[in-house]
Amino acid sequence: MPGENLSRDEARARAELLSVDGYEVFLDLRSATAESEEARPRTFRSVTTIRFRRTGEGDGTFADLVAPSVNAVTLNGRELDPAEVFDGSRIALSGLRDENVLVVDAQCAYSRTGEGMHRFVDPEDGEVYLYTQYEPADARRVFADFEQPDLKAPFRFEVAAPEGWTVWSNGAVESREGGIWRFAETKPISTYITAVVAGPYHYETDLYTRTFDDGTTLEVPLGAMCRKGLAKHFDADDIFLVTKQGLDFFHDHFDYPYPFGKYDQAFVPEYNIGAMENPGCVTFREEFVFRGKVTQASFERRANVILHEMAHMWFGDLVTMQWWDDLWLKESFADFMGAFSLVEATRFRNGWVTFANNRKAWAYRADQLPSTHPVTADIHDLEDAKLNFDGITYAKGASVLKQLVAYVGPEAFLEGARRYFKRHAYGNTRLDDLLSVLEETSGRDMKAWSRSWLETSGVNTLTPQLTCDAGDRITELAVVQDGETGSGAPTPARPHRVAVGLYRHEGTELVRYARAEVDVTGARTVVEELAGQERPALVLVNDDDLTYCKVRFDEGSLETLRGHLGSVTDPLARAVCWSALWNLTRDALMPARDFAGLVLDFAGRESDIGVLQMVHAWARIALVHYAAPEWREEGGRRLSESALRELRLAEPGSQHQLTWARFFASVAATDADLQLLQGLLEGTAKIDGLDVDQELRWAFLEPLASRGVADESAIGAELARDDTASGKRHQVRCLAARPSAAVKDQAWAQVVESDALSNALVEATISGFTQASQRELLAPYAEKYFAAIERVWADRSIQIGMDVVRGLFPALQDDEATLRATDAWLDSHADAPPALRRLVLESRDDLARALRAQSCDAAASAG
Repeated sequence: MPGENLSRDEARARAELLSVDGYEVFLDLRSATAESEEARPRTFRSVTTIRFRRTGEGDGTFADLVAPSVNAVTLNGRELDPAEVFDGSRIALSGLRDENVLVVDAQCAYSRTGEGMHRFVDPEDGEVYLYTQYEPADARRVFADFEQPDLKAPFRFEVAAPEGWTVWSNGAVESREGGIWRFAETKPISTYITAVVAGPYHYETDLYTRTFDDGTTLEVPLGAMCRKGLAKHFDADDIFLVTKQGLDFFHDHFDYPYPFGKYDQAFVPEYNIGAMENPGCVTFREEFVFRGKVTQASFERRANVILHEMAHMWFGDLVTMQWWDDLWLKESFADFMGAFSLVEATRFRNGWVTFANNRKAWAYRADQLPSTHPVTADIHDLEDAKLNFDGITYAKGASVLKQLVAYVGPEAFLEGARRYFKRHAYGNTRLDDLLSVLEETSGRDMKAWSRSWLETSGVNTLTPQLTCDAGDRITELAVVQDGETGSGAPTPARPHRVAVGLYRHEGTELVRYARAEVDVTGARTVVEELAGQERPALVLVNDDDLTYCKVRFDEGSLETLRGHLGSVTDPLARAVCWSALWNLTRDALMPARDFAGLVLDFAGRESDIGVLQMVHAWARIALVHYAAPEWREEGGRRLSESALRELRLAEPGSQHQLTWARFFASVAATDADLQLLQGLLEGTAKIDGLDVDQELRWAFLEPLASRGVADESAIGAELARDDTASGKRHQVRCLAARPSAAVKDQAWAQVVESDALSNALVEATISGFTQASQRELLAPYAEKYFAAIERVWADRSIQIGMDVVRGLFPALQDDEATLRATDAWLDSHADAPPALRRLVLESRDDLARALRAQSCDAAASAG
């Protein structure tokens, strides 16, 4: 990472000096499959021609390139000595003319970290697969460029590939001769969304057709691909269905035809993120190709990601933020539009339920960390940018946009988007560009709205205050607003357009009998419309989940939920209640055992499978991190008993049965639990309707490995059944999970002391290493962690650095000593890279929160 950072000031200065007319990039990827005796890293040839103009004052600048070596650099026909002008990440350029041509011939390295040109060898058949991933600034690992989003240009790619391979890029294939693939020139796009995918991928095609009101017809060739080894699991028809539904939705609402020609979607191995919006060549993690039975929540998540990336074709690719501090201009919009289009255009009509329960939980957590930041952030450099792909930029921003739609109305919002695309097509924007069109269409003061929602950090808390008369009629219902940021500073009151719902018992159900929408604008707002209503059993602030806030309850409502949460009939209202109860637990206002009790009592009645899976995840966190240590064993036993009971009660073959099976495996702790899991693996035990497919087998094997029941030979036998890339990742995780000091030493060395593992295997090793049942075994690694992280951050790629610093933080050593050790590291490393300090600060905050929650839970026991 040394020398590879780029500051906002440097980018601004370069953008003032030059503009780019076009790139021609030649990549020779035939070395990907060649027998190689060369020392690592394996490289490929990259030849880049950049045509650019000087538009400002000055005659010197630099181009970006991260490569092991440079063969030649030519500027305007003048040969430059690579030893003098290339420092490993930048090429110094001087003597610029008004019009310039730069040619860089380099040897670039294949990646094993998912950054740049990633090379993957499939252990199943030995085939090699390549793909690129660049955001925010890794195109410079593949070709020389000006690596910043506001220097857009057309790109023309030419790729030499091994025989038998297919190559894809952003543009359509223009010609293919003798293994040389030439692609059509793109529209002006940013460097970070260019793409190349190459290899013996399995590829399926379809066609999208749209006839517009003026009689013109748009045809978009569709493609979808995955590794050959996954072809038997590849449900391309469903992918194409969602793709066509999304294209119809965005054409209906954006009034701007899809601008990038074809639409390929590549599901690629060892991918670091969910997906990436490269125009015409979107890449996804291949885990979206389901190898076993999954619930509808998995199909919904995949559809949401497909639509999220498609929204980027307009929000991000057509119109791009100028610098990464306005990253939200694409990510928040894509997150919101993904959910919006999911609900409006596909079979997943309950998408807002998942959004309220799952997506917003990510935002609430991020917004209470010491690293919280406004939606529109202050991004000084690329390391800052990398860390800002977070819950605030995505989920809080999307939640704020949902609130904006409630505030200005959907038509004003969409008309603003339409004007935004037409006005700024193929250009770059900042916050003011968006606010100006929304002011035009809504008539609202968007600058005031922006100051409240986009330019401040922290989450507000909305609490109902209820008074009733002797006849049990409401005399006053008010909403009180407060809140604080992760740093403890008060969060300013914001304007919230909220619905307040009143619920009562009707038979065995809790149903809404009154609702009012109100603008909550200050510290206390009276909901006049609900005065005179009968006393409710439950007051739900933020009913219908219109705004972004933490919801609290009055005492009567909280008691109602303790006894009747499962009786709330509306799935979205129930999801909001679950989320609010979880926030009470995280904030140490509800004992972890009480939240676990709600899970025991009501999770079995949860109909929405996505909500159920989220509740299961929260229950695990509550048990592992928030419960008092002396209650963990009892809590684990209760959760496993409940999980097994619900597993046996679930409809045979249903998605609920599958979900409870996975949860049971994750909390299995007793000898009887482990014996049942082993019996299900060996076929000596059976649960009617439960198909123990290969993915479920691995889910059952990990707890057996972590408890010492399954040894290396058992794990090896499972790999023999599933000798695939996916199986290898599972095997690595299970091996690292075994309860042995020697195993932990080996896993630590593989991740921290060596860079031999790929990104996917680093992730799997860390996941297996950190077992909640092995606190004592992991204790020695707390000191080692603080001794190693600065070196890891300096020596490894930023992605691996993030994985190690986050994943190996000693969170399971949850005591004051670890908190003091963390503070000591922070105090003695004030000059450490800000991004590294941020990661440690976030982990420290999680630990401090866990200790507060444990104290709350212990007090409940004492009381």
